[in-house]
Amino acid sequence: MYIVTGGAGFIGSNIVNGLEAEGLGNIAIIDKLCGDSKWRNVAKRELFNIVRPDQTIEFLNTYAGSIRAVIHMGAISSTTEKNVDLIVENNFSFSIKLWEWCTSQKVRFIYASSAATYGNGSAGFDDDNKPEALSSLKPLNAYGWSKHLFDRRIISIVNGGGPRPPQWVGLKFFNVYGPNEYHKDLQQSLVAQIYPYAQKGGAAKLFRSHNPNYEDGGQLRDFIWVDDCVNIVLWFLENENASGLFNCGTGKARSFADLAVSVYQALGLTPTIEYIDTPDSIRNTYQYFTEAKIDRLRAAGYKKPMTDLEKGVAKYIHHYLDTDDPYR
Repeated sequence: MYIVTGGAGFIGSNIVNGLEAEGLGNIAIIDKLCGDSKWRNVAKRELFNIVRPDQTIEFLNTYAGSIRAVIHMGAISSTTEKNVDLIVENNFSFSIKLWEWCTSQKVRFIYASSAATYGNGSAGFDDDNKPEALSSLKPLNAYGWSKHLFDRRIISIVNGGGPRPPQWVGLKFFNVYGPNEYHKDLQQSLVAQIYPYAQKGGAAKLFRSHNPNYEDGGQLRDFIWVDDCVNIVLWFLENENASGLFNCGTGKARSFADLAVSVYQALGLTPTIEYIDTPDSIRNTYQYFTEAKIDRLRAAGYKKPMTDLEKGVAKYIHHYLDTDDPYR
């Protein structure tokens, strides 16, 4: 059995789909479904069970002998969440409990970190596992800090020779886009946000640059198609001797303007872009550049090519957004 926390969420539900497609066995998800949309992310999947987060350890103990791996994608992922105690409880303390359980039961552990741990990027985007390298990073918000806090705790345990799961992998996800993100509202990828405007012939709205080094729309991100993320997770499950903290990006930054244009191109339309001021509330912590360094992932043995932005956006629109059923 495979356990996927956050299994009804965006990346988690796509991983569940990947596990099912590979026929790897029973799948149980840990998640809250809440409203009337998130359940649709897993409506097509055959699931062993859906478990509330507060029942996680009890469920794990009940099925300990049959669990092959815990894939921990569950978290409070909003970069604007203000309740830091809640963030720490969900993103750090709960993650520690899962790490300790996997360690005691000798179960493999793959978890979601984030590119938000890199802050403004002044220290680079190198997934260096050394404690001193991690200590130089300065996340810009509580979400990024909570992920960074867990990364540093794990690296401290490992470097100190402490007990650990038989395999442990932390994935620093960059800007992921793809199906099943619709419940995320304003946290959806820009592809999903632009599509309805473009589809009706309207203009895409992008933030104006407030940095003289970047033109409007020239802000850069490492945009990664969600299937590439799933393939990386599946590769680690096939290669249990590979452990560590790894970037999960394409290794190539592209501009927001490039992304907006690719949406219109996929629809066969002429691009129209309007620029609006970046809100004051996030202007001082806004990232103008992210780009994953993926040398360690390649050195570990992952060889599959990453999906080009234009191809990924076209797949997303043609197979999901511009259909009667956008869910995977």
